[in-house]
Amino acid sequence: MSSSLAPSRSAHVPGRATTLLTALATALVTAFVLAPRMLAASGVGNALSDRDDLVQAVRKAFVAYWASGDREFSPELETVVDYWFRYHVAKAVIAALLTIVLIALGVLLWKAFLRTGGVGASRNAALTSSSVLVTVLALFSLAVVVVNVQGAVAPFASLLPMLGVTSADGELGATLDEIRERLASQRAIGDRTPPAIEVMINDFDRYHLAMAVLASTVTVILIAVSVLLWKKFAGTEPSDRRTRRVWASFATLSAVLSMFVLVIATANISTAADPAPALLAFFQGGW
Repeated sequence: MSSSLAPSRSAHVPGRATTLLTALATALVTAFVLAPRMLAASGVGNALSDRDDLVQAVRKAFVAYWASGDREFSPELETVVDYWFRYHVAKAVIAALLTIVLIALGVLLWKAFLRTGGVGASRNAALTSSSVLVTVLALFSLAVVVVNVQGAVAPFASLLPMLGVTSADGELGATLDEIRERLASQRAIGDRTPPAIEVMINDFDRYHLAMAVLASTVTVILIAVSVLLWKKFAGTEPSDRRTRRVWASFATLSAVLSMFVLVIATANISTAADPAPALLAFFQGGW
């Protein structure tokens, strides 16, 4: 049975649809770069829209939060965490839309590639490079979706790298030293865990559990796609080598990616099961 993707070797690239999808992808890339900070700044003005200002706000609010001894976030830290949550939500939504557009564009280009056998070396080369580029961009965009969903699920934990744990000094450095000591003593002698550290451990757990769930889901999808494509490969006439190569390439790629993502899922499951050592390693600069 011949593949439905290759009914005619004389077919051409649907120019209008390709142009529209390319324009949409370009607009979404621009929106991904510019829009999240503006959308996240709703209610806080431009106080956090600059990266340096955000880092300083995180460090100042974190020091005050630790000094308070409370479990609940201070108003300053709550503002920063809410901003970071909205920022990641905006990025995740835009990246998801971009992924959909890139997948649609990739399907059009790969269909055109399958229909242009023998047309010309230059045309084949252009279609091949364009199709591969769009495929790579779609995979990268999917990864961006996953990372930003993780950040939205646990925004406090995803802010912690801004503390600069390996280079902090002054009041922040002293705060981080106290946290390292309390985390170490809590592991060594079962000392009472301060409320702020409990919050950090819980959010760190949520951060890694989110990635474990997301990566596991992507792994299942990739395995299912690989199985489906191998079936497509088996159902394509042996004489249609061009189509069979495409099916085999994508099936292999899906299988390889599924193993890579499975490793990520497994590592995050392990961390989520016991997040305190990983959090200590983070504050010691070894994570």
